Parts: sequence; structure tokens; C-alpha cells
Amino acid sequence: MGTGGMAAQHARSFRRIPGVALVGGVDTDAGRRAAFAAHFALPRSFASVEEALDWGDFDAATNVTPDRAHYPTTLPLIAAGKHVLCEKPLATSEADAAEMAARARAADIVNGVNLTYRNGRALQHAARLIRAGAIGEVRHFEASYLQSWLTQPAWGDWRGADQWLWRLSTAHGSKGVLGDIGIHILDFVTFAAGLGVAEISCRLKTFPKAPGDRIGEYPLDANDSAVMHLALSNGAVGVVHATRFASGHLNDLRARIYGDRGGLEVALERGASRLWLSAGENLVAGRWQPVPSDPVPTVYRRFADAIRGGAPMEPDFARGAELQAALDRAEESAAAGGRSLAV
Repeated sequence: MGTGGMAAQHARSFRRIPGVALVGGVDTDAGRRAAFAAHFALPRSFASVEEALDWGDFDAATNVTPDRAHYPTTLPLIAAGKHVLCEKPLATSEADAAEMAARARAADIVNGVNLTYRNGRALQHAARLIRAGAIGEVRHFEASYLQSWLTQPAWGDWRGADQWLWRLSTAHGSKGVLGDIGIHILDFVTFAAGLGVAEISCRLKTFPKAPGDRIGEYPLDANDSAVMHLALSNGAVGVVHATRFASGHLNDLRARIYGDRGGLEVALERGASRLWLSAGENLVAGRWQPVPSDPVPTVYRRFADAIRGGAPMEPDFARGAELQAALDRAEESAAAGGRSLAV
């Protein structure tokens, strides 16, 4: 559902999984829908989720619509008993995300959120190390998600591309950098730490980017940078930040997590997934040792496997709702001048 740029990534990923067939595409834009269906040789296409459900001969759907469309387009799928993989954020409010999670649970369908950086081998290994006690009790952390497409045209000039402009416009459903990539780095660091967010303080900033802060139909009013201070459920504290103005960083995630018996650093930078650990004798000497990690199945493969009766899907809608609660409190905190709020 949805046939834009990210939908192509979903389609390519699912086509690589043996036994998975792409049987249709849904989009309200007839031209985009037809081009997508032709490119991926889809046998059917539909103008709405209701049309697709009237046909109904499919097991699962992947929802790659804009953020604000996730809630109204996913609920009919759940009601019809279809398994759903939804792009992040799950919804644009805590209430909607919680309802989606509750309905999916009641319908007993496989449900997942496409937090793509869970596919990183280093992140998964870091999470296992922390859960095994490799660094002791988590005390402090810092994490960042850095992009630069507002300052360098590595992916094309954002000023003339709808796929970038909508991300800068609240009128087009964008929650800005907070909702677009802030959710990824929040998941990245809290999944690795194995801890939830208990308290959050946030500052959001929108910078001038065009005359009148508008390009065509797009008001450029969504936030460009987010800086958060977090307290986790065990009392650990740290900082998390995300921006599209990180010149020199195309798409880089990094987290440093420190415990009372060691520390680790996990990064996904320039497409490479890396992990370092300082513990034991290395901790005494202040040395950091690279740690090898094994490949992990993609979120697309995990979704297909869960439908076939494999391990439960992670991350699921419940995780998406948990993260949305943190995002809502972050927005509220920013509106209150950075006041710290319980999550």
C-alpha cells in the first residue's frame, strides 16, 4: 500500500524471499500506481484499501503510505484478518498507535513495524551482549542519527523532489526529523540497552530553507533537528539527537552505552555495521576491541517467517506504540520549552 520510493524498497526486498509473491499495489494516484505495477509486474492494482479487500485474495500487506495515512489504512486490514507490516512511525499519535496495537493483538494477526536498523548485525549483537551482562548495569549513553540531505545533494536536490519535500511539511503529514529518523535512533539505543524510556526532555528546531519558508504546495515548517535528554527505566541517563543538517554524514547512526563494568559502541555508518567493546582487561587499560557479528535476517524476512509460523515478529505494533508515546512526550516537551515529562 503506497507506491512511492520506499515502497520500491519493500517490493524488491519481498521479491528476494523464496515463496513470497507480490500480487497487487494500492495507491490513490493512478499514474504512480500504474507505473509501479508495470515496473514490478504486479497482476493487479487498486485505488484504495477497500478495493483491495473487496478482491481479498492476499495474506498480508505492507503499508508504505505517508505517516498520517498509517492509522486509517491499517485498521481495515486488521479487521479483515490480514497480516500487516507498517512503515514507521506506526501512527502520528500515541492514542492511534495504541489502538492499532490493541486491535492487531485482538485479531491475532502478525504485525510489525519497519524499523529497518534492527537489521544491523552489530546492533543485534550489542543487544545480546548487554542482556548477557557484558557491561554490567547501564548508567549512561549517547546516540545520534545524522543526515545531510539538506546541505549536500548526495541523493538529489531536495528542493525539487516530492519524496523529500513532504518530509519538511506538517501539512503533508510529516512529524519532521523527530518522527522520520528520531524514532529510529530512539529504537536503536533503547533496544540495544534493553530498557524503556521513563522521562524525556526535548528541543526541536526548524531552520529557514527557502524564501517564505515554502516551495510550491509545501510549507517548510516541520522540525529539522531534535535534541533529547532521556532517563531510562533503570535510571540511566543520556542524550539522543537527530538532524538533517549534519554536513558530511549521509546517513549515520551511532550509540555509545556505558555500564558499571564496561562500555560498548555500535554504529551503522556508510552502510557498514560495526561494534566495539571495552570490558575486562581492556577496561582497565581503556582499550576498545572490535567485536565481529553474524548477519541477521531482514525485517521483511522476519515478517514472512512469522506468517509461516516461525518466531514472533519483532519489532511489533506494541513496540511502535511504545515509541510513539516517547515521540508524543518529546513534542509536548519541546512545546513547553524543553520541560522534562514522564513517558
